[in-house]
Amino acid sequence: MAKAGPRAWERVLAQIEDDLVQGRIAPGQRLPGERALAEELQVGRSSVREAMRVLEALGLLRAQTGSGPEAGAVILARPTGGMSALLRLQVAGQGFQVRDVVRTRLVLETASVTELATGSPDLAAAQELLDAMDEPDLAPAEFLALDAQFHLSLAQAAGNEVVAAMMSGLRDSIEHYTRETVPLLDSWAATSTRLRAEHRELLAAIRDGDGALAGRRVTAHIKGYYADGGLAL
Repeated sequence: MAKAGPRAWERVLAQIEDDLVQGRIAPGQRLPGERALAEELQVGRSSVREAMRVLEALGLLRAQTGSGPEAGAVILARPTGGMSALLRLQVAGQGFQVRDVVRTRLVLETASVTELATGSPDLAAAQELLDAMDEPDLAPAEFLALDAQFHLSLAQAAGNEVVAAMMSGLRDSIEHYTRETVPLLDSWAATSTRLRAEHRELLAAIRDGDGALAGRRVTAHIKGYYADGGLAL
């Protein structure tokens, strides 16, 4: 009996993953629309949708339905291996309080950036995400999706697999809560400009090998955003 070939949606998935791995598409970029991808890859639109659902579940892209400049799928990350699916399900099911998620972030991220500053970390993925966040036409939701991936990339670069898995599991909640804060801000433009600067200052402290400064900066960065939205920790 002849072995069945890959299903259409699997071919779409394989092509997009290969484009990500090879650098033909990068975090911050928007994929072509569903119709364009279906025509390019010679598959049905339902196959494209199925592949998009898989990639979104893996945290590699964020799909936005509808029409207009914000519709479509935005790349968040390159494939990096196993995902902490069980923790993500636990977070989704329990609906943890914002304060608990933020306090957990502070513990995990302070440990990560302090550890990063003690060695010679590979910060290429973090830098790539910061460059993607400099795109002036990013909607707040797109910016914050990349922001959450940036923070996850630092935990991954630090090399502690448990911390990285916990940050990966918390990422959806982090992104959800940061999006909910946007309407409470006085000015998204001013806030996003400040966040960009704080991200780069954090990387600078890590590159300079100043773990204490990196820890203070990531703490002030996280607390400052939520304070702008009225959340006191």
